Amino acid sequence: MPYYADLREYLDALESAGKLIRINRPINKDTELSPLVRLQYRGLPEEKRRAFLFENPTGSDGQAYASPVAIGALAGSPDIYALGLKCTIQEIGAKLAGGERNPIPPRLVSNGPVQEEVHTGDKVMEHSGLGEFPIPIATPGFDCAPYITAPYWVTRDPESGVSNVGMYRAMVKSPLRTGLNFSGPNKGAAVHLRKHKALNTPMPAAIVIGGPPNLGYVAVSPLPKDIDEFAVAGGIAGEPVELVKCITCDLAEPARAEIILEGEVDPNVLEPEAPFGESYGFVGPMDMNPVFNIKCITHRRNPIWLATISQYPPSESTKMRQFGFQATMYHHLRHNLGMAHVLDLAYFEEVSSGRMLALKLDETTPDEVRRTMEAAAKRAPYVKIMIAVDRDVNVHDLGAVMLAVGMRTQPHRDYRIESYPAPSLSDYSLEPLDILGTREPGAPDCPTASRILIDTTMKWPFPPVSLPRKAFMDRAQQLWIDLGLGELKLNEPWFGVDLGYWNAEHEAHAQAAVKGDYYLAGRDYEKQRRRRGQ
Repeated sequence: MPYYADLREYLDALESAGKLIRINRPINKDTELSPLVRLQYRGLPEEKRRAFLFENPTGSDGQAYASPVAIGALAGSPDIYALGLKCTIQEIGAKLAGGERNPIPPRLVSNGPVQEEVHTGDKVMEHSGLGEFPIPIATPGFDCAPYITAPYWVTRDPESGVSNVGMYRAMVKSPLRTGLNFSGPNKGAAVHLRKHKALNTPMPAAIVIGGPPNLGYVAVSPLPKDIDEFAVAGGIAGEPVELVKCITCDLAEPARAEIILEGEVDPNVLEPEAPFGESYGFVGPMDMNPVFNIKCITHRRNPIWLATISQYPPSESTKMRQFGFQATMYHHLRHNLGMAHVLDLAYFEEVSSGRMLALKLDETTPDEVRRTMEAAAKRAPYVKIMIAVDRDVNVHDLGAVMLAVGMRTQPHRDYRIESYPAPSLSDYSLEPLDILGTREPGAPDCPTASRILIDTTMKWPFPPVSLPRKAFMDRAQQLWIDLGLGELKLNEPWFGVDLGYWNAEHEAHAQAAVKGDYYLAGRDYEKQRRRRGQ
């Protein structure tokens, strides 16, 4: 079955699955759109969240826009994300990792719908530049301007020629100017810009808006810098991404995207950007960032503006990072490093899908646990809390992971704190913001960050997990169905398992009890009676 040709085909699939809400009435993109979508993240379980298509967006200045706004369409929920990959929720990790393992290079075509309308030179401003599009204000009351929240930045390494596709939010500063926030000095476009600075040349760049959802998923995944994200997107889809040459620069862009902004970034120029409501739960303060100058805008007829909902977790942004980070980390540990004892792993939206990582490990030694966590920490320097758990722990359930922390560890033995130079200045716990704001990412005077590594793996046998054995829970499920008590979504663990500290006498007594011989244990224990103090 072929993959989605474009965003429009994908939105039709969402609607057919009951995962898209169309809003026909006028909605103010500056004051109403984002708050309306945000409500479902504060008031609905994630399985009930849906994508939105606002068909009549307006602005606070009275402007009515011809373009609709789609939001929540990439990762509004796990169900939506799975639809975007054409797989089940359980298959998401394998589908993403498969794209990295089996990339399909993009295919250059002579033309595509994204260039149905081309605005260059004076024609760009004849159509109001960015003012043509209904770009929402994400955090009304705090954001200083509209932001492009789902931009797929396309840049190219000037040395290797390998393209990079990354999602970095962009503040709208004028009809022909945006900011460029890398969120870290090691992101692909940041590396490319430093190389252009060394060459003293401007960096060509293009912002892609819309397109099939696989482009968005690779744009937020922390893939190795020598891998072309377009090829990984092709691997996910099972077919090449079709690209067309940009009009004004030597880059290629998705032929079936909705909108392309072509331009360049001067590596020697920085400008203030923000505040902006960030996905790690705070409003990001003003910072000095590069500037993107737009030279050309191309788009489909009646283009759709694609946005993501970010801000306080959980959000669409944290859901995309969660799945993307999990897939790339699992692939790195299991396949790149050959760590077959890594059974599963999880990032948690409650901690912004980047600051806390849990690793489910097969039976292993404390030294191997340490080496595994160190390898993961090297790949994910932003993680502050890393927890190793045994195979019986549901690594995707934060409550189960924290129960392991509380009941299977001794801090003096199982906790280790490591210090290292801060990899990013977006962590406001590092030092006061007035000081943090004067730092340069990667500079020698960067503050010290730290992480805690917690080994909750059992060092000896433990008693069984205190839930009924599986046979009894299976019977209970059938009774639940027969009684018409509604749909169940069981959260692991939902039955007890033996963790080693269990002997034949315990088993005999438990079996006797469920067969009606209630007093066997009492009779046997009576034989072991002794006087106090003996």
